[in-house]
Amino acid sequence: MVNPVSSTAPSSPLPDQTTLEALRAADIDRYLALLLMPPPAQADLAALMLFNAEIAAIRDRIRDPLPGEIRLQWWRDVLSGERAGEAEAHPVASNLMAMIARRSLPLAPLMAMCDARLFDLYDDPMPDRTSYEGYAGETASALLQMSAFLIDAEASADTATASGHAGVAQAVAGHLMMLPLTRARGQVFVPGDLLAATGFDREKFLAGDNETAVSAAVRAFAGFGRDHLRLARAAISDSPASVRAAYLPVALVEPVLARAEKLGSDCLKSPPQPPQWQRQWRLWRAARSGRI
Repeated sequence: MVNPVSSTAPSSPLPDQTTLEALRAADIDRYLALLLMPPPAQADLAALMLFNAEIAAIRDRIRDPLPGEIRLQWWRDVLSGERAGEAEAHPVASNLMAMIARRSLPLAPLMAMCDARLFDLYDDPMPDRTSYEGYAGETASALLQMSAFLIDAEASADTATASGHAGVAQAVAGHLMMLPLTRARGQVFVPGDLLAATGFDREKFLAGDNETAVSAAVRAFAGFGRDHLRLARAAISDSPASVRAAYLPVALVEPVLARAEKLGSDCLKSPPQPPQWQRQWRLWRAARSGRI
């Protein structure tokens, strides 16, 4: 294992095996990235990543929106300190609150992540690219920015632009991989203005009858992700070296976009995700080179 990026994070115990196993089961790519991040910050990062995995997976565990809203409200109550007793008995919540206290992590971005995940519970279409950027900013971008804070709080003050663009690119890649699942649910995360530019709307995209138009919409969405990835890479290269490890998961975006552009409409049937060994190799290479 190589950790070429030094950390100025306060030293804390390494994450225990139970935490690592939980993260591996919930989000294997971030688990693999975590192993290449500075050891002094790994326990704090694991707590944050598990919280993200918990709220991102709520839609997978419900049939109706109301239980999801209740669960997200529970997390808001935990963050505000209103459910201290319940949080202590919940491994993810307990680790998260201990980390927040230890590192003085701001609560506002965590609350905003919960608010943004309300969108996941319903089947409303994503209106446009501006709305998508806002959604990604409060989810994927916020996670990257808080990860940078946990690795080097002082240096992270200069990483907002990198986190913003990288999070949008990462969200696009994630939604491209989720196309078969979200289509089955009746969800469309492809921004409405991109669909309109290809002669589509939500219903036509879900039907998937016009493969040429679906392919055009998929490629336009991937191109939107590429634009943000290009800007993210420039911003990351200009960011302090001490925080670049926070962006290791972004190294997995490029191959997803490339596969989606190649597959086109077939993304509705098969996720454009490279095999795990390739993803692991890309993470290792990014950690070695410091380039995303």
